[in-house]
Amino acid sequence: MHECFYRANRKDRPLRWDEKAGSLPTGCGKLPSEAHSKCKGKEPVMKKNSIPAPTGKKVRHRKRSPKNQVVNRRYSGAAPKHTVGMDLGDKTSRYFGLDQDGNQTREAGVATTTKALTTVFGKMPRSRIALEVGTHSPWVSRLLESLGHEVIVANARRVRVISDSNRKNDKMDARLLARLARVDPELLYPIRHRGERAQQHLAMIRSRAVLVDGRTALINSVRGQAKSFGERLGKFDADQMRVEKLEKLPEGMQAALGPVLEIVEQMTKKIHEYDKQLAEIGRTEYPETALLEQISGVGLLIALTYVLTLEDPWRFGRSRDVGPYLGLRPKQKESGESKPQLSITKEGDEYLRRLLVQGAHHILSTRSPDTDLKRWGLTLAGNGSKKGKKRAVIGVARKLAVLLHHLWVSGEVYEPLRQNQAAAQAGTQTAKSLA
Repeated sequence: MHECFYRANRKDRPLRWDEKAGSLPTGCGKLPSEAHSKCKGKEPVMKKNSIPAPTGKKVRHRKRSPKNQVVNRRYSGAAPKHTVGMDLGDKTSRYFGLDQDGNQTREAGVATTTKALTTVFGKMPRSRIALEVGTHSPWVSRLLESLGHEVIVANARRVRVISDSNRKNDKMDARLLARLARVDPELLYPIRHRGERAQQHLAMIRSRAVLVDGRTALINSVRGQAKSFGERLGKFDADQMRVEKLEKLPEGMQAALGPVLEIVEQMTKKIHEYDKQLAEIGRTEYPETALLEQISGVGLLIALTYVLTLEDPWRFGRSRDVGPYLGLRPKQKESGESKPQLSITKEGDEYLRRLLVQGAHHILSTRSPDTDLKRWGLTLAGNGSKKGKKRAVIGVARKLAVLLHHLWVSGEVYEPLRQNQAAAQAGTQTAKSLA
Protein backbone atom coordinates (compact mmCIF):
# COMPACT_ATOMS: atom_id res chain seq x y z
CA MET A 1 0.00 0.00 0.00
CA HIS A 2 2.83 2.36 0.81
CA GLU A 3 4.79 4.04 -1.93
CA CYS A 4 8.39 5.10 -1.72
CA PHE A 5 8.44 8.73 -0.75
CA TYR A 6 11.16 11.28 -0.40
CA ARG A 7 12.57 11.42 3.08
CA ALA A 8 14.66 14.24 4.47
CA ASN A 9 17.96 13.31 6.06
CA ARG A 10 17.08 14.96 9.35
CA LYS A 11 15.43 12.50 11.72
CA ASP A 12 14.17 15.06 14.19
CA ARG A 13 11.64 16.58 11.80
CA PRO A 14 9.01 14.23 10.32
CA LEU A 15 7.76 15.06 6.86
CA ARG A 16 4.29 16.50 6.59
CA TRP A 17 1.19 15.61 4.70
CA ASP A 18 -0.28 18.40 2.64
CA GLU A 19 -4.04 17.75 2.90
CA LYS A 20 -6.08 19.05 5.76
CA ALA A 21 -7.61 15.96 5.61
CA GLY A 22 -19.60 9.14 15.16
CA SER A 23 -18.18 7.61 18.06
CA LEU A 24 -18.33 3.83 17.88
CA PRO A 25 -16.31 2.82 20.99
CA THR A 26 -14.78 -0.63 20.91
CA GLY A 27 -13.38 -2.39 23.93
CA CYS A 28 -10.29 -4.52 24.06
CA GLY A 29 -12.44 -7.62 24.05
CA LYS A 30 -13.55 -6.76 20.53
CA LEU A 31 -10.07 -6.34 19.07
CA PRO A 32 -9.54 -8.31 15.85
CA SER A 33 -7.14 -11.22 16.19
CA GLU A 34 -4.56 -9.80 13.81
CA ALA A 35 -4.35 -6.55 15.82
CA HIS A 36 -4.73 -8.06 19.29
CA SER A 37 -2.11 -10.75 18.79
CA LYS A 38 0.58 -8.17 19.47
CA CYS A 39 -0.83 -7.54 22.93
CA LYS A 40 -0.35 -11.07 24.23
CA GLY A 41 2.50 -11.53 26.61
CA LYS A 42 3.24 -7.79 26.78
CA GLU A 43 3.00 -5.45 29.71
CA PRO A 44 0.18 -2.89 29.80
CA VAL A 45 0.51 0.62 28.46
CA MET A 46 3.51 2.47 29.82
CA LYS A 47 3.50 5.13 32.48
CA LYS A 48 4.29 7.86 30.00
CA ASN A 49 2.27 8.36 26.84
CA SER A 50 5.37 8.16 24.67
CA ILE A 51 7.89 5.64 23.46
CA PRO A 52 11.01 5.80 25.65
CA ALA A 53 14.55 5.29 24.52
CA PRO A 54 15.52 1.60 24.45
CA THR A 55 16.87 0.29 27.76
CA GLY A 56 18.59 -2.97 28.59
CA LYS A 57 15.40 -4.82 27.73
CA LYS A 58 14.47 -4.81 24.09
CA VAL A 59 11.25 -3.03 23.17
CA ARG A 60 9.46 -5.02 20.51
CA HIS A 61 7.66 -2.17 18.79
CA ARG A 62 10.87 -0.18 18.32
CA LYS A 63 12.31 -2.80 16.00
CA ARG A 64 11.23 -2.59 12.40
CA SER A 65 10.48 -5.78 10.62
CA PRO A 66 11.36 -6.16 6.93
CA LYS A 67 7.67 -5.73 6.20
CA ASN A 68 7.62 -2.27 7.80
CA GLN A 69 11.07 -1.22 6.65
CA VAL A 70 10.82 1.70 4.24
CA VAL A 71 13.26 1.58 1.35
CA ASN A 72 13.98 4.87 -0.36
CA ARG A 73 14.58 3.80 -3.93
CA ARG A 74 15.08 7.35 -5.13
CA TYR A 75 18.26 7.66 -3.10
CA SER A 76 19.49 4.14 -3.74
CA GLY A 77 21.74 5.35 -6.57
CA ALA A 78 23.58 8.42 -7.74
CA ALA A 79 21.79 11.77 -7.46
CA PRO A 80 20.14 12.98 -10.69
CA LYS A 81 22.34 15.21 -12.83
CA HIS A 82 19.43 17.42 -13.85
CA THR A 83 17.20 19.55 -11.63
CA VAL A 84 13.82 20.94 -12.60
CA GLY A 85 11.61 23.41 -10.77
CA MET A 86 7.94 23.41 -11.67
CA ASP A 87 5.25 25.89 -10.66
CA LEU A 88 1.92 24.09 -10.92
CA GLY A 89 -1.08 25.97 -12.23
CA ASP A 90 -4.69 24.95 -12.58
CA LYS A 91 -4.56 24.84 -16.40
CA THR A 92 -0.90 25.39 -17.31
CA SER A 93 2.36 24.92 -15.40
CA ARG A 94 5.81 26.43 -15.83
CA TYR A 95 9.06 24.45 -15.49
CA PHE A 96 12.71 25.50 -15.43
CA GLY A 97 15.68 23.11 -15.80
CA LEU A 98 19.30 23.20 -14.63
CA ASP A 99 22.23 20.93 -15.41
CA GLN A 100 24.79 19.61 -12.95
CA ASP A 101 26.80 22.85 -13.09
CA GLY A 102 23.76 25.09 -12.48
CA ASN A 103 23.36 26.23 -16.08
CA GLN A 104 19.93 26.65 -17.58
CA THR A 105 18.92 23.80 -19.87
CA ARG A 106 15.28 24.45 -20.61
CA GLU A 107 12.34 26.68 -19.69
CA ALA A 108 8.82 26.30 -21.02
CA GLY A 109 5.17 25.85 -20.16
CA VAL A 110 3.09 22.69 -20.18
CA ALA A 111 -0.60 21.92 -19.77
CA THR A 112 -1.47 20.53 -16.34
CA THR A 113 -2.85 17.27 -17.72
CA THR A 114 -1.68 13.67 -17.52
CA LYS A 115 -1.12 13.43 -21.28
CA ALA A 116 0.91 16.65 -21.59
CA LEU A 117 3.08 15.98 -18.53
CA THR A 118 3.77 12.42 -19.67
CA THR A 119 4.81 13.67 -23.11
CA VAL A 120 7.25 16.25 -21.72
CA PHE A 121 8.73 14.47 -18.71
CA GLY A 122 8.55 10.96 -20.14
CA LYS A 123 11.29 11.86 -22.66
CA MET A 124 13.38 13.78 -20.11
CA PRO A 125 16.36 12.02 -18.47
CA ARG A 126 16.00 11.15 -14.81
CA SER A 127 15.83 14.43 -12.91
CA ARG A 128 15.19 15.89 -9.50
CA ILE A 129 11.89 17.77 -9.83
CA ALA A 130 10.77 20.26 -7.19
CA LEU A 131 7.21 21.53 -7.02
CA GLU A 132 5.10 23.34 -4.46
CA VAL A 133 2.38 21.58 -2.53
CA GLY A 134 -1.11 22.31 -3.82
CA THR A 135 -4.28 20.87 -5.29
CA HIS A 136 -2.52 19.15 -8.21
CA SER A 137 0.68 18.14 -6.41
CA PRO A 138 -0.54 14.69 -5.19
CA TRP A 139 -1.35 13.22 -8.59
CA VAL A 140 1.44 15.10 -10.39
CA SER A 141 4.06 13.81 -7.94
CA ARG A 142 2.81 10.24 -8.34
CA LEU A 143 2.87 10.60 -12.13
CA LEU A 144 6.42 11.97 -12.20
CA GLU A 145 7.64 9.26 -9.83
CA SER A 146 6.14 6.61 -12.10
CA LEU A 147 8.22 8.12 -14.94
CA GLY A 148 11.39 7.52 -12.90
CA HIS A 149 12.05 11.01 -11.56
CA GLU A 150 12.93 12.06 -8.03
CA VAL A 151 10.16 14.35 -6.81
CA ILE A 152 10.42 16.88 -3.98
CA VAL A 153 7.20 18.51 -2.81
CA ALA A 154 8.04 21.81 -1.12
CA ASN A 155 6.15 23.08 1.91
CA ALA A 156 4.96 26.45 0.63
CA ARG A 157 4.21 27.65 4.15
CA ARG A 158 7.86 27.33 5.14
CA VAL A 159 9.56 28.51 1.94
CA ARG A 160 9.26 32.22 2.63
CA VAL A 161 11.76 33.17 -0.07
CA ILE A 162 9.03 32.29 -2.57
CA SER A 163 5.80 33.12 -0.78
CA ASP A 164 7.03 36.51 0.53
CA SER A 165 8.82 37.56 -2.64
CA ASN A 166 7.93 40.98 -4.08
CA ARG A 167 8.61 39.63 -7.56
CA LYS A 168 6.39 36.57 -7.52
CA ASN A 169 5.30 35.00 -10.79
CA ASP A 170 5.28 31.54 -12.37
CA LYS A 171 8.70 31.97 -14.00
CA MET A 172 10.45 33.18 -10.85
CA ASP A 173 8.82 30.51 -8.70
CA ALA A 174 9.99 27.72 -11.03
CA ARG A 175 13.53 29.14 -11.10
CA LEU A 176 13.74 29.45 -7.32
CA LEU A 177 12.43 25.92 -6.83
CA ALA A 178 15.01 24.53 -9.22
CA ARG A 179 17.96 26.36 -7.64
CA LEU A 180 16.94 25.52 -4.07
CA ALA A 181 16.44 21.85 -4.95
CA ARG A 182 19.83 21.72 -6.68
CA VAL A 183 21.69 23.21 -3.69
CA ASP A 184 19.93 21.45 -0.78
CA PRO A 185 16.45 19.86 -0.80
CA GLU A 186 16.20 20.56 2.94
CA LEU A 187 15.72 24.24 2.09
CA LEU A 188 12.31 23.32 0.65
CA TYR A 189 11.10 21.67 3.88
CA PRO A 190 9.82 18.72 1.84
CA ILE A 191 6.55 17.02 2.65
CA ARG A 192 5.28 13.63 1.54
CA HIS A 193 1.92 12.80 0.02
CA ARG A 194 -0.10 9.84 1.22
CA GLY A 195 -0.86 6.93 -1.06
CA GLU A 196 -3.65 7.11 -3.60
CA ARG A 197 -5.80 4.52 -1.80
CA ALA A 198 -5.49 6.31 1.54
CA GLN A 199 -6.30 9.61 -0.17
CA GLN A 200 -9.50 8.10 -1.58
CA HIS A 201 -10.60 6.88 1.84
CA LEU A 202 -9.74 10.21 3.42
CA ALA A 203 -11.77 11.97 0.71
CA MET A 204 -14.79 10.00 1.93
CA ILE A 205 -14.22 11.30 5.45
CA ARG A 206 -13.90 14.86 4.12
CA SER A 207 -17.13 14.49 2.16
CA ARG A 208 -18.92 13.32 5.28
CA ALA A 209 -17.57 16.31 7.17
CA VAL A 210 -18.92 18.66 4.47
CA LEU A 211 -22.38 17.14 4.86
CA VAL A 212 -22.23 17.44 8.65
CA ASP A 213 -21.19 21.09 8.48
CA GLY A 214 -23.87 21.86 5.89
CA ARG A 215 -26.54 20.14 7.95
CA THR A 216 -25.50 22.09 11.05
CA ALA A 217 -25.76 25.38 9.15
CA LEU A 218 -29.27 24.53 7.89
CA ILE A 219 -30.50 23.46 11.33
CA ASN A 220 -29.14 26.65 12.93
CA SER A 221 -30.93 28.69 10.28
CA VAL A 222 -34.25 26.97 10.97
CA ARG A 223 -33.88 27.41 14.74
CA GLY A 224 -33.00 31.09 14.34
CA GLN A 225 -36.01 31.85 12.14
CA ALA A 226 -38.32 29.97 14.51
CA LYS A 227 -37.16 32.18 17.39
CA SER A 228 -38.20 35.27 15.44
CA PHE A 229 -41.81 34.01 15.79
CA GLY A 230 -41.46 33.32 19.50
CA GLU A 231 -41.15 29.55 19.05
CA ARG A 232 -38.39 27.14 19.98
CA LEU A 233 -37.91 23.78 18.35
CA GLY A 234 -36.73 22.09 21.52
CA LYS A 235 -33.57 20.19 22.34
CA PHE A 236 -32.89 17.10 20.27
CA ASP A 237 -30.11 15.57 18.24
CA ALA A 238 -29.47 16.63 14.65
CA ASP A 239 -30.42 13.13 13.46
CA GLN A 240 -33.91 13.72 14.89
CA MET A 241 -34.53 16.98 13.02
CA ARG A 242 -37.52 16.34 10.75
CA VAL A 243 -40.40 18.26 9.20
CA GLU A 244 -42.68 17.12 12.04
CA LYS A 245 -40.75 19.37 14.44
CA LEU A 246 -42.40 22.40 12.79
CA GLU A 247 -45.94 21.52 13.86
CA LYS A 248 -46.11 24.31 16.47
CA LEU A 249 -45.13 27.02 13.99
CA PRO A 250 -47.61 29.04 11.91
CA GLU A 251 -48.56 27.52 8.57
CA GLY A 252 -46.67 30.21 6.69
CA MET A 253 -43.44 29.35 8.49
CA GLN A 254 -44.02 25.64 8.00
CA ALA A 255 -44.27 26.21 4.26
CA ALA A 256 -41.05 28.27 4.31
CA LEU A 257 -38.93 26.02 6.53
CA GLY A 258 -40.35 22.62 5.57
CA PRO A 259 -38.26 22.22 2.38
CA VAL A 260 -35.12 23.05 4.36
CA LEU A 261 -35.79 20.26 6.85
CA GLU A 262 -36.52 17.87 3.99
CA ILE A 263 -33.00 18.53 2.74
CA VAL A 264 -31.73 18.02 6.30
CA GLU A 265 -33.37 14.58 6.39
CA GLN A 266 -31.74 13.64 3.09
CA MET A 267 -28.34 14.79 4.35
CA THR A 268 -28.79 12.72 7.51
CA LYS A 269 -29.44 9.61 5.43
CA LYS A 270 -26.30 10.23 3.38
CA ILE A 271 -24.26 10.76 6.54
CA HIS A 272 -25.45 7.41 7.89
CA GLU A 273 -24.50 5.77 4.59
CA TYR A 274 -21.01 7.23 4.91
CA ASP A 275 -20.81 5.90 8.48
CA LYS A 276 -21.59 2.38 7.29
CA GLN A 277 -19.01 2.57 4.50
CA LEU A 278 -16.34 3.93 6.83
CA ALA A 279 -17.08 1.24 9.41
CA GLU A 280 -16.60 -1.42 6.75
CA ILE A 281 -13.37 0.18 5.52
CA GLY A 282 -11.98 0.39 9.05
CA ARG A 283 -12.88 -3.22 9.82
CA THR A 284 -11.52 -4.76 6.61
CA GLU A 285 -8.59 -2.56 5.58
CA TYR A 286 -7.43 -0.83 8.78
CA PRO A 287 -7.85 -3.28 11.70
CA GLU A 288 -5.36 -1.23 13.71
CA THR A 289 -8.14 1.30 14.33
CA ALA A 290 -9.54 -1.11 16.94
CA LEU A 291 -6.39 -0.56 19.01
CA LEU A 292 -7.06 3.18 19.08
CA GLU A 293 -10.74 2.82 19.94
CA GLN A 294 -9.83 1.40 23.34
CA ILE A 295 -9.63 4.98 24.63
CA SER A 296 -12.88 6.55 25.79
CA GLY A 297 -13.68 9.48 23.50
CA VAL A 298 -12.03 7.89 20.45
CA GLY A 299 -14.50 6.37 18.03
CA LEU A 300 -14.21 5.03 14.53
CA LEU A 301 -14.10 8.46 12.91
CA ILE A 302 -11.16 9.73 14.99
CA ALA A 303 -9.29 6.42 14.79
CA LEU A 304 -9.67 6.04 11.02
CA THR A 305 -8.80 9.68 10.31
CA TYR A 306 -5.72 9.34 12.53
CA VAL A 307 -4.52 6.20 10.74
CA LEU A 308 -5.14 7.61 7.26
CA THR A 309 -3.45 10.93 8.03
CA LEU A 310 -0.28 9.45 9.52
CA GLU A 311 -0.42 6.31 7.31
CA ASP A 312 3.08 5.18 8.32
CA PRO A 313 3.59 5.33 12.12
CA TRP A 314 7.27 4.38 11.80
CA ARG A 315 8.08 7.78 10.30
CA PHE A 316 8.23 9.12 13.85
CA GLY A 317 11.24 8.32 16.00
CA ARG A 318 9.19 8.94 19.15
CA SER A 319 5.48 9.09 19.86
CA ARG A 320 6.05 12.59 21.25
CA ASP A 321 6.86 13.81 17.73
CA VAL A 322 3.23 13.39 16.67
CA GLY A 323 2.03 16.33 18.78
CA PRO A 324 4.22 18.94 17.02
CA TYR A 325 3.50 17.25 13.68
CA LEU A 326 -0.20 17.99 14.14
CA GLY A 327 0.41 21.57 15.27
CA LEU A 328 -0.41 20.97 18.94
CA ARG A 329 2.77 22.44 20.42
CA PRO A 330 3.17 26.12 21.43
CA LYS A 331 5.03 28.50 19.18
CA GLN A 332 8.42 29.69 20.38
CA LYS A 333 9.85 33.18 20.00
CA GLU A 334 12.39 33.41 22.78
CA SER A 335 15.18 35.95 22.98
CA GLY A 336 17.40 36.28 26.03
CA GLU A 337 15.20 36.57 29.12
CA SER A 338 12.08 37.07 27.04
CA LYS A 339 10.03 33.86 26.87
CA PRO A 340 6.47 34.81 25.91
CA GLN A 341 3.67 32.25 26.01
CA LEU A 342 2.29 31.87 22.50
CA SER A 343 -0.53 29.92 20.92
CA ILE A 344 -0.06 26.54 19.23
CA THR A 345 1.45 26.39 15.75
CA LYS A 346 -1.64 24.88 14.08
CA GLU A 347 0.55 23.17 11.52
CA GLY A 348 -0.30 19.87 9.91
CA ASP A 349 -3.75 18.43 9.34
CA GLU A 350 -6.46 20.82 10.48
CA TYR A 351 -9.35 18.33 10.42
CA LEU A 352 -7.56 15.69 12.49
CA ARG A 353 -6.51 18.35 14.99
CA ARG A 354 -10.17 19.40 15.29
CA LEU A 355 -11.23 15.80 15.91
CA LEU A 356 -8.57 15.36 18.60
CA VAL A 357 -9.81 18.51 20.33
CA GLN A 358 -13.35 17.11 20.25
CA GLY A 359 -12.02 13.90 21.78
CA ALA A 360 -10.27 15.93 24.48
CA HIS A 361 -13.54 17.71 25.32
CA HIS A 362 -15.20 14.32 25.80
CA ILE A 363 -12.37 13.02 27.98
CA LEU A 364 -12.61 16.07 30.26
CA SER A 365 -16.41 15.96 30.47
CA THR A 366 -18.28 14.66 33.51
CA ARG A 367 -19.81 11.77 31.55
CA SER A 368 -16.46 10.23 30.61
CA PRO A 369 -14.86 7.51 32.80
CA ASP A 370 -12.01 8.23 35.19
CA THR A 371 -8.58 7.95 33.52
CA ASP A 372 -5.03 9.16 34.09
CA LEU A 373 -5.40 11.46 31.09
CA LYS A 374 -8.58 13.00 32.51
CA ARG A 375 -7.00 13.58 35.92
CA TRP A 376 -3.98 15.22 34.30
CA GLY A 377 -6.20 17.51 32.25
CA LEU A 378 -8.36 18.54 35.21
CA THR A 379 -5.22 19.33 37.20
CA LEU A 380 -3.93 21.47 34.33
CA ALA A 381 -7.27 23.31 34.15
CA GLY A 382 -6.68 24.49 37.73
CA ASN A 383 -9.51 26.66 39.08
CA GLY A 384 -11.59 26.19 35.95
CA SER A 385 -10.96 29.58 34.37
CA LYS A 386 -11.61 30.03 30.68
CA LYS A 387 -7.90 30.22 29.88
CA GLY A 388 -7.15 27.21 32.06
CA LYS A 389 -9.84 25.12 30.35
CA LYS A 390 -8.49 25.95 26.91
CA ARG A 391 -4.97 25.05 28.00
CA ALA A 392 -6.24 21.76 29.41
CA VAL A 393 -8.14 20.84 26.23
CA ILE A 394 -5.12 21.47 24.01
CA GLY A 395 -2.83 19.61 26.41
CA VAL A 396 -5.13 16.59 26.53
CA ALA A 397 -5.47 16.64 22.73
CA ARG A 398 -1.70 16.59 22.38
CA LYS A 399 -1.29 13.73 24.87
CA LEU A 400 -4.13 11.90 23.14
CA ALA A 401 -2.29 12.09 19.81
CA VAL A 402 0.85 10.73 21.49
CA LEU A 403 -1.04 7.93 23.23
CA LEU A 404 -2.79 6.88 20.02
CA HIS A 405 0.55 6.55 18.25
CA HIS A 406 2.00 4.51 21.10
CA LEU A 407 -0.92 2.09 21.09
CA TRP A 408 -0.67 1.81 17.32
CA VAL A 409 3.02 0.87 17.16
CA SER A 410 3.03 -1.27 20.31
CA GLY A 411 -0.31 -3.05 20.05
CA GLU A 412 -0.67 -2.89 23.83
CA VAL A 413 -3.83 -3.10 25.89
CA TYR A 414 -4.82 0.32 27.21
CA GLU A 415 -5.16 0.66 30.99
CA PRO A 416 -6.99 3.90 31.82
CA LEU A 417 -5.60 4.18 35.38
CA ARG A 418 -2.14 2.71 34.85
CA GLN A 419 -0.28 5.58 36.54
CA ASN A 420 -2.71 5.80 39.46
CA GLN A 421 -2.46 2.08 40.14
CA ALA A 422 1.34 2.19 39.95
CA ALA A 423 1.42 5.08 42.43
CA ALA A 424 -0.92 3.24 44.80
CA GLN A 425 1.24 0.12 44.69
CA ALA A 426 4.37 2.16 45.33
CA GLY A 427 2.70 3.81 48.32
CA THR A 428 1.63 0.44 49.73
CA GLN A 429 5.15 -0.96 49.42
CA THR A 430 6.60 2.13 51.11
CA ALA A 431 4.15 1.82 53.99
CA LYS A 432 5.02 -1.87 54.45
CA SER A 433 8.74 -1.11 54.49
CA LEU A 434 8.29 1.56 57.16
CA ALA A 435 6.06 -0.67 59.31
